[in-house]
Amino acid sequence: MYKRLSAIMFPITAILLIGAVYWGYQENQEKNSILIKAENSYQRAFHNLSYHLDQLHNELGNTLAISTNSKDYQRRQLVNVWRITSEAQSEISQLPLSLLTFHETEKFLANIADFTYHTAVRDFEKEPLSEKEMKTLQTLYKHSDEISKNVLDVQDKVIENHLRWMDVEVAVAQEDSVRDNAIIDGFKLVDQKVGEYEDVDFGPSSADTYETRSIKQLSGKMMTKEEILQKAQQNFALQGSDIQVVHNGKGTEFQSYSVTAQTKRGPRMQMDYTTKGGHLVYFIKEREIKNKQIDQNQAIQSASQFLKKNIGGAMEPISYDEYENVASITFATKKNNVVIYPEKLVVRVALDNGEVAGLSAADYVYEKKDRKWSPPKLSKQEAAKSLSDGFKVSDSGLALIQDDFKKEVLAYQFVGRSNSTFYRVFIDANTGNIVKIENLQETKV
Repeated sequence: MYKRLSAIMFPITAILLIGAVYWGYQENQEKNSILIKAENSYQRAFHNLSYHLDQLHNELGNTLAISTNSKDYQRRQLVNVWRITSEAQSEISQLPLSLLTFHETEKFLANIADFTYHTAVRDFEKEPLSEKEMKTLQTLYKHSDEISKNVLDVQDKVIENHLRWMDVEVAVAQEDSVRDNAIIDGFKLVDQKVGEYEDVDFGPSSADTYETRSIKQLSGKMMTKEEILQKAQQNFALQGSDIQVVHNGKGTEFQSYSVTAQTKRGPRMQMDYTTKGGHLVYFIKEREIKNKQIDQNQAIQSASQFLKKNIGGAMEPISYDEYENVASITFATKKNNVVIYPEKLVVRVALDNGEVAGLSAADYVYEKKDRKWSPPKLSKQEAAKSLSDGFKVSDSGLALIQDDFKKEVLAYQFVGRSNSTFYRVFIDANTGNIVKIENLQETKV
């Protein structure tokens, strides 16, 4: 009897064992695939950042080498500096540095971008570069060289020692190991040196154009780890998960909480909350996204329900994009029929089942405040006169946006098609001037 039982059970056990091993292998492969994609993205952004910082130094040098008589070329060089600086800022935002103190460098680059932009847009024939502005450019040239060399040193260590950016996230989560990470140490050194720059006069055009986001801007009380844990459990039903809560940046204005939750068989989830008020600023659920099963309207509905539960307040979808079966939907606050663009956030929806797989809400959390505005002087029909005859309007309404000088402007937004392409055009509701034009590509809300 035992022989018969063994003859039956052995192949069944073997099949189950092989199936378990195969399932584990598949899970490991999927996880590794996600990690490799993230690491490649970080490495690309970092090496591009190093390249653009070196370019920034060279372009500032080219600007200084030009004669003051070559006003048109000077303007073009300043536009180049502004463009390169903006690209460097974008690359910094793609790196996992949000939990580290890198604010001095971000502020410095933002001020360079604002200084060069505000200088380049004026008429050089009437108002050429002043002696004071030339001195500022010379100082920026000197400091940009130092910043570039310091970042290149970090890059050399990354290449020589085969360092991974994914280890930066682990090091931040494990507070005791932060001191031993070469990438973190390198960027902290860069930021420390930039913070010591006191000889740069950006002038009134760049004063107060960069606001460091601080917990002082937020409402609510200071939260404890236990309160954040409870909040995360309520938001995401984390019962049965292995949950870790890490306090980042203790004692600084930039402190936050990171929550990591992992079930035995389910995907890993990570949330970031502000220490003051416990506002959710970031969320991601790491899982494989299968074939698309739901459409745009269903994705927006799913995202709206998630926001209603976790964020609250009336929000309007303002843009929609799809990539690799994931929808990225941007929402903004809507108040008194006015869409408030500074208060925006992005929700990522998995298109296989409509599950919300991510959230980026830093702009919404830090920019949310009680805004007031005067009624528009122009009617919508009067503002529409600034549109071209070939622009076919499909949607319109009022919006509060920021212009190129970071000033908030009440504008009419017109969504429509011109030459087979969708655009969103913002026209000042008081002057009728075009403030901004956005190309909506093939997808729109």
